[in-house]
Amino acid sequence: MDEYIDKALDLGIDVGKMIIGALLLWIIGRMVIRMVTRVVDRMLKERLDSTVARYLGSALDILLNVLLVVAVLSVFGVETTTFAGLLAAGGVAIGMAWSGLLGNFAAGVFLLVLRPFKVGDFVTVGGETGTVIDIGMFVTALDTLENVRVFVGNGKVLGEVIHNFSTNDYRRADLFAQLNHGDDAHKAIEILRTAVAAIPNVQSTPAPDVYILEFNLAGPKLCVRPYTNNEHYWDVYFATNDAIRDELGKAGFKIPEEHVAIRKDAA
Repeated sequence: MDEYIDKALDLGIDVGKMIIGALLLWIIGRMVIRMVTRVVDRMLKERLDSTVARYLGSALDILLNVLLVVAVLSVFGVETTTFAGLLAAGGVAIGMAWSGLLGNFAAGVFLLVLRPFKVGDFVTVGGETGTVIDIGMFVTALDTLENVRVFVGNGKVLGEVIHNFSTNDYRRADLFAQLNHGDDAHKAIEILRTAVAAIPNVQSTPAPDVYILEFNLAGPKLCVRPYTNNEHYWDVYFATNDAIRDELGKAGFKIPEEHVAIRKDAA
């Protein structure tokens, strides 16, 4: 009986030591984790977007707590290699199941860090064109020109070419004016340069471009290219079309007609 009592006392002492050691490790570990995450959060918020900093801080906190649990289990003699293997296998399974979401999440972080565009910019991303309404962690929301709200996965946004029409101070509107073969192209150019330059919100520097672009079956084709801020792009675009029609009409330029050559033998 004394022998069993001694063994029980030894076992109780060993278990007590493990419990006390695990408790001390847990308390000290939690204190260290709070201190580390607090310092890292402060550093991240100073250098990164607040949304990115919050997500990275949460991920770090979860990782450190998982490591602390593994360390506590090792105090009780639990085989941590087996636990780590199960954890890794579970991570792989979850990663494969959520590969698309995780890819969009990672792309969202890079979008917030790299900042190729911001809320309010007019862009073309993932094949969609519109004004950026929100840059989320998984999708980017746009309002299209038809006033339709569309959501594009961040992976698609970052994986394709991004056109940001709002970054530069101005952009060019490309329009055309078709003339007849007998028309005075140089006179039409001077008329259009003067008329387009007078349109509100057209840039004076650089000045509007009006040149002969090509010759086709109807006659000379002029390019008419005013420059304006993206905010006034469509106003300038349609006003330029009106100016082409109105000013050339006032100057006596007729509506162009295509002239097709007919072979004599075909006639």
